Amino acid sequence: MEKQEIQLRLDNQRNFFSAGNTLSIDFRIEILKKLRSLVIKHEQEIKNAIWNDFHKPEFEVISTETRFVIKELNLTIRKLRHWSRKKRVRTPLVHFIAHSYIVPQPYGQVLVLSPWNFPFQLSFMPLIGALAAGNCVVLKASRQVPNTISVMEKILDNFPKELISMINGDHSISEYLLNYNFDYIFFTGSCKTGKYVMEMASKNLTPLTLELGGKNPCVVAADAKLDFAAKRIAWGKFMNAGQTCICPDYLIIDKKIEEKFLELLINEVKAFYGEEVKESNHFARIINRENVFRLSSFLKSGKLVYGGDCDPDDCYVSPAIIKDVAPDDPIMQEEVFGPILPVIDFDDFEDVYRIISRYPKPIATYIFTGNKKLYNKFIQNTQSGTAAINDTVIQIASPYLPYGGVGNSGMGKYHGKKSFETFSNMRSVIVKSNLLDINLRYPPYNRTKERLITLLMR
Repeated sequence: MEKQEIQLRLDNQRNFFSAGNTLSIDFRIEILKKLRSLVIKHEQEIKNAIWNDFHKPEFEVISTETRFVIKELNLTIRKLRHWSRKKRVRTPLVHFIAHSYIVPQPYGQVLVLSPWNFPFQLSFMPLIGALAAGNCVVLKASRQVPNTISVMEKILDNFPKELISMINGDHSISEYLLNYNFDYIFFTGSCKTGKYVMEMASKNLTPLTLELGGKNPCVVAADAKLDFAAKRIAWGKFMNAGQTCICPDYLIIDKKIEEKFLELLINEVKAFYGEEVKESNHFARIINRENVFRLSSFLKSGKLVYGGDCDPDDCYVSPAIIKDVAPDDPIMQEEVFGPILPVIDFDDFEDVYRIISRYPKPIATYIFTGNKKLYNKFIQNTQSGTAAINDTVIQIASPYLPYGGVGNSGMGKYHGKKSFETFSNMRSVIVKSNLLDINLRYPPYNRTKERLITLLMR
């Protein structure tokens, strides 16, 4: 797309918003209902497209992409009128006579930059929140998933370009968009790119949300229910071939149960994908050859106890488990973002906190234990955007739990009501009565006024 055409779209969109076209709640609900019907209509095409892009199994597409989005649409359509109401709040006595309220207002023009790993969900989830809040949206998706982009374009072509505009192109197009003065930016991707997006946004003081990732620790204590833990960790780690920012990045396990647990974990992987994982229709591919080479270099860390087959021509890396990993090994210096699970053992649980503290705050932490006191202490002593106890990944699927990172793993939250709030300026309003005007606040001041204001502002 030529930059002159992009600029025309951006200008038309700005005018569309300025005309107040998106302020009606009825209008927003109709847009969301139309989007829902189009997603349902094209669901099979979305499944096929994501399979063609990187062999994502149909079940995973349903559970983490299409129905994930439809569920969000259903909730938003049902709750939007309630979320959009102005909310009365208390007014301090010092402001007598007045009343106060908070009213959500759209920012205006929103830029959504989405990644390839969950290409449909991570494009449409922020899109839903932005539209619900009354914004106009420019969507720039990753070029790594051309088939999925094609279906998304087909869906979004049913809406006015002034409301939703999907813009495709190389990095120069992303650069062009980041130089435009948007009212809000929502980015999902790597920490490195997130820092650049934030730098560009700072030039215009543009508020933004960054959904990044990190090295998510998964702790297995000696008292964990090992069979449940093995199944849930295998599922969370190897879903989408490990290309999930919220999946367990590395395992920290009590040395007393390590051998037994790894045996259970390997058995679960075999039960999921069979002895020949490459032939399974239930295991996704790596997005490109470059990432296969990157992941294969990690296999030199520690001791490989399972898997580790790589085929760059097929963009394939099999599920792999590496034990005897040291905290300063290469695999521990960046987010794995693939189907390789490094394992670090411990003797004393206090070592767990020392290991986790070596790395920036992640987007998720996990612990498996039946000891309530232990997991409460773990939640208290660690920091992350989200957490789960005795399971992995599932916290992202609740619209009632805000999702997002902290520190290097991101800033800002979304999902459910939080998406609406993220894309809204929660405007504070105070309405002062004209019935009377007390002279207390006006000069000249005196000791009586000082005593009164001290009393009123306790």
